[in-house]
Amino acid sequence: MQEAFFWETAPDEKVKCLLCPHECLIPEGKRGLCRVRENRKGRLYSTVYGQAAAVHTDPVEKKPLYHFHPGRPILSAGTFGCNLSCSFCQNYNLSQSGKLSVVSTDHSPENLVRMALRIEGNIGMAYTYNEPVVFYEYMIDTAGLVHAAGLKNAMISNGFISSEPLRKLLSVTDAFNIDLKAFSDAFYHKHTGGALRPVLNTLLAVVQAGKHLEITHLVIPGLNDDPDLFSQMVNWISRELGEDIPLHLSRYFPAFKLTQPPTPTETLHHFAHLAGEKLRYVYTGNDTTGEYASTRCPGCSNLLILRQGYQTVVTGLTPEGECTRCRAKIPVIQ
Repeated sequence: MQEAFFWETAPDEKVKCLLCPHECLIPEGKRGLCRVRENRKGRLYSTVYGQAAAVHTDPVEKKPLYHFHPGRPILSAGTFGCNLSCSFCQNYNLSQSGKLSVVSTDHSPENLVRMALRIEGNIGMAYTYNEPVVFYEYMIDTAGLVHAAGLKNAMISNGFISSEPLRKLLSVTDAFNIDLKAFSDAFYHKHTGGALRPVLNTLLAVVQAGKHLEITHLVIPGLNDDPDLFSQMVNWISRELGEDIPLHLSRYFPAFKLTQPPTPTETLHHFAHLAGEKLRYVYTGNDTTGEYASTRCPGCSNLLILRQGYQTVVTGLTPEGECTRCRAKIPVIQ
């Protein structure tokens, strides 16, 4: 149990959590919408500090991060809980629970860093599996130690966080993959219990801070697969964030409360084609065709990074990050 950051006292023995835009008013003995931040005698505590529910070494591409140290492993950790309640959650066993068995009695920040340093070729830590915002204190403390050890930090998030906590997080985080679930506030309210604008603000803040950013968008039949709305989203990404931001379009499969059939591969590829008209690097996930898996130079089509499943080979990039054929600068951190 660790006292939380970003809260204030409120009337009637409640506390107001200031970590995310929900700003939950939490009575004594109760928890916020995330299920893991609790009012204990007028003070707010994180119930998941050091309580890792999942710790694994993954390829960095699995996050997915395709332009951040491709082909390298990264130690990944998560707890449980989430500040959204997506009806289609692919990892609901962790995210929609506030109490699960942990994988070890001691995954302190210090121990996570020791684990990370023992993994050959490891680039650092990824905070993932459930929503890292809800284990903010655990992540911040670990991230500081990770940087001190000369390693990198990556956050895989829904982006639903308030501006002041985000500013502190930006100082210790090197790479982000943010899930942009739809370009519709109505979708966010109905299907996630959140809102669109805070997520857009997070994306803007990450880019303005000069941090590495990639975006994931899960394409769900009948819910967010309107081509016009999708084109609006792509136009906004290109205009406000830049045409070099990698976009990962992921194929939906039935999960949690949603039962409609999987996204047709044709829809996924059509959306990838639409996105490619504005963005230079578009990929598809949960897609066995592999058509949009590898990275090519947008100028000369030279194969830069070959991906087959989670097997990754850098084939056409110089150590300085240039295309070996046309010498164009490619936005990949090696």
